[in-house]
Amino acid sequence: MRLVTVFSAFNSAEAHVVRSRLEASDFHPIVAHELAALSMEGYSMSTGGILVQVPEEEAGDARELLEFQPENEGTDQLPDSGDAPTE
Repeated sequence: MRLVTVFSAFNSAEAHVVRSRLEASDFHPIVAHELAALSMEGYSMSTGGILVQVPEEEAGDARELLEFQPENEGTDQLPDSGDAPTE
């Protein structure tokens, strides 16, 4: 099974959030280079950071999932209903 990188990060938490998102969508991700990327200053760019990888046959669909950002995801704002009073 050949693994393909679909996401890279310089933050372990971010890589694991992406891994969890992929797992929740029935992909088979792994996090690679987590320890190798660690340096005295943090995660080294020279190692390519921390990689989230999936089997080659899942890569295209996994990238599509990661590129999709529902409107207002990650914000505390509600969608504009048009009925909100203005000041």
